[in-house]
Amino acid sequence: MTYRQRKQRRSRRRGGVGRPVGLGLGVIGLIVTVALLSGLGYVLAVAGTAPDLWELKPADKGANSEVLAADGSRLGYVQSDEIRTPIRWEDQTRDIRQAVIAIEDERFYKHKGVDYGAIVRAGVRNAEEGRNVQGGSTLTQQLVRALYIKDPQRNVQRKIREAKLATELEKKHSKRWILMNYLNVVPFGTVNGRTAIGIEAAAETFYDKHARELTLPEAALLAGLPQAPSQYNPFRDPSEALKRRGEVLSKMAENGFITSAQAAEAKGAPLKLKRGTRYTKRREPFFFDYVQEKLIERYGAGVYRRGGLKVYTTVDPKKQDQARNAINSFYGDTTGPSSAIASVDPKNGEIKAMASSGTYKDRRFNLAAQGHRQPGSAFKVMVLTAAVRAGINPATKSYTSRPLNLVVPGYGPWQVKTFGNTYGGTMSLVQATLKSDNTIYAQLIIDIGPKKVCETAKLLGIETKLDCLPAEGLGGLRLGVTPLEIAGAYATLASGGVRHRPNGIRKVVFPDGKSERFAKSKGKRVLTDGQASTVTKILEQNVQSGTGTKANIGCPAAGKTGTTDSSKDAWFVGYTPNLASSVWVGYPNSAIPIPGGQGGTLAAPVWGAYMRAAKGKLCNGFPEPKQAANFSPFNSPSSQTGGGGYQPAPPTPPTGAPYTNPNTRPPPDPGGDPSLYEEPPQPPPPTPTPAPPPPLVPRLPLRVPTLDLRLRRRARPPGLAPHGYHRGLAPPEPPAALALRLPPMAPPLRPGRQR
Repeated sequence: MTYRQRKQRRSRRRGGVGRPVGLGLGVIGLIVTVALLSGLGYVLAVAGTAPDLWELKPADKGANSEVLAADGSRLGYVQSDEIRTPIRWEDQTRDIRQAVIAIEDERFYKHKGVDYGAIVRAGVRNAEEGRNVQGGSTLTQQLVRALYIKDPQRNVQRKIREAKLATELEKKHSKRWILMNYLNVVPFGTVNGRTAIGIEAAAETFYDKHARELTLPEAALLAGLPQAPSQYNPFRDPSEALKRRGEVLSKMAENGFITSAQAAEAKGAPLKLKRGTRYTKRREPFFFDYVQEKLIERYGAGVYRRGGLKVYTTVDPKKQDQARNAINSFYGDTTGPSSAIASVDPKNGEIKAMASSGTYKDRRFNLAAQGHRQPGSAFKVMVLTAAVRAGINPATKSYTSRPLNLVVPGYGPWQVKTFGNTYGGTMSLVQATLKSDNTIYAQLIIDIGPKKVCETAKLLGIETKLDCLPAEGLGGLRLGVTPLEIAGAYATLASGGVRHRPNGIRKVVFPDGKSERFAKSKGKRVLTDGQASTVTKILEQNVQSGTGTKANIGCPAAGKTGTTDSSKDAWFVGYTPNLASSVWVGYPNSAIPIPGGQGGTLAAPVWGAYMRAAKGKLCNGFPEPKQAANFSPFNSPSSQTGGGGYQPAPPTPPTGAPYTNPNTRPPPDPGGDPSLYEEPPQPPPPTPTPAPPPPLVPRLPLRVPTLDLRLRRRARPPGLAPHGYHRGLAPPEPPAALALRLPPMAPPLRPGRQR
């Protein structure tokens, strides 16, 4: 075989080996190409399932609901699981912006929403570490996730859709807009159950300062939190937080944002953490709780706690301070009696002050808005107003002051005495008001009817359930009233007969910018201005020369004192043309008497001290009515006989035991809920065992030594005509149910001796 033939054979052999290799490489290339095309097709298919950005509505990441006082100052934020306050670009410092870019997305200003190189680097790093230590998402992708993707899942499909939306977001908004909004919506960690959303909330949570006040070391620490907020939380693990801060500072130096010397200096700075209270601290917490309850009643808890509301309230911080100063100047000793003040603007019903003794830390119960107490003679104003409505002229209508032991048609026996057991003979209703004479007002109540008194009280603004019994006119209410409630009722007189329900909220602004006036009513006229003026002039005299002289403030003012049995509750409720206020004094958790105390000596001085400060420079008088009150002659059995026209109660056996109906079940013990009763349950006072009634006198009613006030209505006994005239028949049988049912275990009251 020649040399040429051998060379050709070798070439054929080499070619035979190369052809299969080339063929194999071609197949592999084809497979890779198909795979890439398939992957690309899959990506495009998944991306095609994502909606366009313009079709989506971004999640509302507004601020926490904020409650403001009447002067615009902040009372506090609504408690929520998330705390957030979006801020402007100008309030986001350069340090915090550069720190976030350096550690989260160093090519932020170069990519168009997706950084493919970062995705590859993150994949390689995570494969080397065997765990997820680095993310490939840009700031734009993270913002898309926060604003447009609800409950994001960690899968490929979500990443693809997220990338598509990020690209579209970059086309729609500038880098500045994207970075500003990212810093307002990213979570920075949870402290005490509240997650700080956005850089402002983070600065307040970890450093108790605004974001614009952050230093370089503080900004670097916060910038490192979003990737793993729990792991790097400085309150939980300071060493991990410091390590992470160092990484952020090194990245800032690598990217030329700071020098190596600045980075080294910042790395050596201590943490200097300070737990913030801005989102948890509340001014006027009693009033804040009151507002919160009203908002939830109106809008529900979901809307209230979701955030974004701006609540403008009516409370005047200056008047709040003045009310507390007045209370503390008389009852600052925590071992002594407590006091509460409520103030209402007569023109619109706005609550201007709601203050009480003690602190929110010591007691969460709002004495001014929740404390139901018996009002004593302060409730006589309801009787006086009812008489004026009935056409009775208080200046000419007279009764005789004397001890009363009556049988009231439809109600049963009623014994009434004056506070000091002193009686002034025949006097007009004006004089009886200035002396706060119980016996004269008892006769007036019977003449005009307990139902009329009840009706008038409701018209003026008393909303607590009334039983419409005779003794209620003297303050013997089963459930009592709150200082806010009775201040609102007196405010109706101050406004000339127009009732405004007390309200603490002016308006609410919603996240979309729409607003709603909370108190929509312009008021309801329930009295003529002449009727209201008649009552006001009498109460003015009471402040000048009656039981309320210690409430004199040197300017026109009207008011009435109130004292319950044994001085367990003392009141002064009054008003000027511009402000109606009530003052209560007593022990909130027990029925402890205040020896020798009366409304005129315990509560009136507090009212005077407060109102002298609260009135400011206003000292105007009450306006004259446009229409005088109409009066007509009013004849009644009691006026015809000087107060003795009603059938006196028959003599009673000297058993000394109060009458109770054995067929009436006592009310269940409510556990001493102070929002329902004026006194919590207490051990019953010792009472002697009643002796059996004499068998030969079965029809004589038992005497009631300790007055039972809340008498239950029954049919008129046989033998009694309307208005109490007796037809000469035998004494009637005792009513089926006469006993007053006080809150369980509370000691009995004697409103017949209230002042």
